[in-house]
Amino acid sequence: MSDPAVALTMLGILVFTIMIGFPVAFTLMALGVGFGFYAYFQAHQAFFDSRVFYLLTQNTFTVLNNDALVSIPLFLLMGYLVERAGILDNLFKSLQIALKDVPASLAVATLATCALFATATGIVGAVVTLMGMLAFPQMLKAGYDSRLAAGVVCAGGCLGILIPPSIMLIVYGAMASISVVKLYAAAIVPGFLLAGMYVLYVVAIGIFKPQMAPPLPKAEGNVKAAVVLAMLAKSFLPLALLILSVLGAILAGIATPTEAAAVGAFGAMLLAAAYRTLTWKGLRESMVLTARTSAMVCWLFVGSATFASVFAYLGGNVLIKDFVLGLDLSPVTFLLLSQAIIFVLGWPLEWTEIIIIFVPIFLPMLPHFGIDPMLFGILVAINLQTAFLSPPMAMAAYYLKGVSPPSVLLTQIFSGCMPFVYIVLVTMVILYVFPQVALWLPAQLYGG
Repeated sequence: MSDPAVALTMLGILVFTIMIGFPVAFTLMALGVGFGFYAYFQAHQAFFDSRVFYLLTQNTFTVLNNDALVSIPLFLLMGYLVERAGILDNLFKSLQIALKDVPASLAVATLATCALFATATGIVGAVVTLMGMLAFPQMLKAGYDSRLAAGVVCAGGCLGILIPPSIMLIVYGAMASISVVKLYAAAIVPGFLLAGMYVLYVVAIGIFKPQMAPPLPKAEGNVKAAVVLAMLAKSFLPLALLILSVLGAILAGIATPTEAAAVGAFGAMLLAAAYRTLTWKGLRESMVLTARTSAMVCWLFVGSATFASVFAYLGGNVLIKDFVLGLDLSPVTFLLLSQAIIFVLGWPLEWTEIIIIFVPIFLPMLPHFGIDPMLFGILVAINLQTAFLSPPMAMAAYYLKGVSPPSVLLTQIFSGCMPFVYIVLVTMVILYVFPQVALWLPAQLYGG
C-alpha cells in the first residue's frame, strides 16, 4: 500500500472512530502517533527514539505557547461569570416591556436577549438552556406556537458562534494564521445581518400570522416609561457596556484580544459582585468549567497538529489537493462544494472538530481559487449555525428539549428550527454575491 493510500486509511479510521463516539482529541493523538511510527520508521531504532514522539512534544509546546489561544480561557471565564451574574431574567423582562409595541414582541425580545447574551458568553449550550428555562415557557404561556418559540430560542442561542467575541473565530484564526482582530471586524456586519433577518422573520409572523405570535397583553405592557428606562439601565446597560468596551478595545487596536479578554473577565466579576451574585461556589464552578473547556480545545489542537503533520508527511494533503484541483472547479463551485461538505459534517460533529480537523484541508487550496481566507472563515462560521439547528443531530434542539415541558416533542423543535436554517442559507448566499458585507469593515479599519 502506498503512503497516500495509508494517509486516506488514517483519515477513514478517524471519521469512523469519531462517529462511534471515541474522544476526538485522544483519537487524533493516537492515530497521529500510531501512523507516525509507521511513517518515520527506521530499522534498528529504539521505540522511543522515533521522531513521532519528538513531533508530539513539539506540537504540545507550540500549542500551549500560542498567544492567540490564551484569550480562549479568558473569554470563557467572562462568559461563565456573566451566566452566573443573574441578570438574564431582568434583561429579558425589560426588553420584553420595552418592545411591547413591536409585533411578536416576546419573540423579538428573546432574540435580542439571546444575541446580547450569546455575545457575552459565546457558549451555545448555556444560552439555549437558560433561555429555554426563561423565555420558552413565557412564549408558550402567551399562546405562541411551540414550533416558532422553539426555533427562536435555538436560533438565537447559536448566534454566539458568529458574533464576536466568538471562540470559534479565535480557533479559526489560529488555524489559518489570520488576525483575530480582523476576523472580529469581518464578523460584525454578517452577525447582526443574520440576527436582523431572524427578527424580520418573527415580526412578519407576528403581522401576517398573529395566531402564532399573539401580541403582549396591554396589562403586562402597561408600565411607565421611567420604570422601563430604569429596568433597562439596570439590566441591559451594564452588560452592553461590558461587551462594547471589550470589542471596542480590540477593534480600535487599544488592546489585543488576550488583554481585552482579561479585562472582560475582570469586568464580568465586578458585574457579578455589583448584582450580589458573586459567590465562592459560582466562581469555583466558572473556573472549573473554563479549565475543562480550555483543556479540550488545547488537546484538540495538539492532536490535530500531530495528525495533520503525519497525514501531510504521508502525502494525504497533496492527494486531496490534486484531486480537487483536477476537477477544474470555478471559485464559486469550490466554495459551494466546501461549504456543502462542512454543512454535512455539521450533523454528526461539533464545530471544534470541523474547524480543527477538516477546515485545514481546504485552507491550502484557497490561494489557487483566489478566495480570501477571512471571507471563507466567516462563511464557515455562518454555515456552522446550521450544525446546531439542522436535524438529525441539531444539538441546540436537544439542549432545549432537555429543559422544555414534556408536551413539546423533539420533532416540533426540529420543525421550528428549519425556517431559521433557511435564513442562514439565504445569509450565506448574500455573502457569496456580496463578499464586501464581510470584508468592508476590516478594510476600512485596517486597510488592505
